[in-house]
Amino acid sequence: MKRDLYETLGVAKTADEKELKSAFRKLAMKYHPDKNPGDAEAEKTFKEISLAYEVLKDPQKRAAYDRYGHAAFEQGGMGNGGAGMGGAAGGFSDIFEDIFGEMMGGGRQRRSSGGRERGADLRYNMEISLEEAYSGKTAQIRVPTSITCDVCTGSGAKPGTKPTTCATCQGSGRVRAAQGFFSIERTCPTCHGRGQIIADPCVKCHGQGRITEERSLSVNIPAGIEDGTRIRLSGEGEAGLRGGPAGDLYIFLSVKPHEFYQRDGADLYCSVPISMTTAALGGKFDVATLDGTKSRVSVPEGTQAGKQFRLKGKGMPVLRSSQVGDLYIQIQIETPQKLTKRQRELLKEFEELSSKENNPESAGFFSRMKDFFDIE
Repeated sequence: MKRDLYETLGVAKTADEKELKSAFRKLAMKYHPDKNPGDAEAEKTFKEISLAYEVLKDPQKRAAYDRYGHAAFEQGGMGNGGAGMGGAAGGFSDIFEDIFGEMMGGGRQRRSSGGRERGADLRYNMEISLEEAYSGKTAQIRVPTSITCDVCTGSGAKPGTKPTTCATCQGSGRVRAAQGFFSIERTCPTCHGRGQIIADPCVKCHGQGRITEERSLSVNIPAGIEDGTRIRLSGEGEAGLRGGPAGDLYIFLSVKPHEFYQRDGADLYCSVPISMTTAALGGKFDVATLDGTKSRVSVPEGTQAGKQFRLKGKGMPVLRSSQVGDLYIQIQIETPQKLTKRQRELLKEFEELSSKENNPESAGFFSRMKDFFDIE
């Protein structure tokens, strides 16, 4: 079982950025491999705390972890663009150097990616009807997002020119300065960590390598989709900076409440009011189902309130399978209102002619109550 990331750093779930950094600083000083040569357990602990800090220091990754736990970073989860939590392993030294720089002369030089950065993931909220969830649909959506600049093809430089290596950091994106015991590494102030300088930026994207535009996308909603389902469209998020890979687009689905049906997994429930006489004498009624047909329900004589009738195969389809749920009809008996004089007379006459056999449940209930409380 994977250890909780907050527990790994020894902080509360409400810890702010300052508390996270302080906790990581203390633990990293204690377990850094340079201070524990040959200690495999210390190296393992250092990797664990580095991974925990890498996730929790990023607001987007932290929010995903708080909601979904470790599952948020597995099988294409949101936290790491589909790379999973393991993808952070290569950045352990970078994480540590963000706070300490080179420690005991054992730091590593960060390699520049030419300023290429992965685009952000995007979220789109979509509301569909229960009928659409039943049958599935192909929806067209329009998403405002950043796309790769078509003039500079993502480089950020004016056509005919190209970025040059930063002279201050020699393309590393970082500069170092000795401060007593530590050698502190910081983001290069000239290129802002990109490792390259664009002397003549593209006039359309102003050196960003991407522009904002509204795109039209087609989204396939499979039959049987449930409320709260998240659909991932890989590479359809924000374009990366200066030719970097695009992020992903996540469609969060919500199903609108239905006027007649309530859903529980693949089963549907519908409450149907019938008259007192229909319940007593028996009868039939039709209900419309989500498949576009009508189903007839036969009410036997003497049906009581709360009675359920099951219509097999008239519920919701099970996502990506051939199975279908059932529709349950729950009976409500409606008491007559605004009676005429003649109707009241007939009901009184009926009541006088009624016996315990006509109302066994009420007669039995009051009889048991008298016996329980010993009432004469």
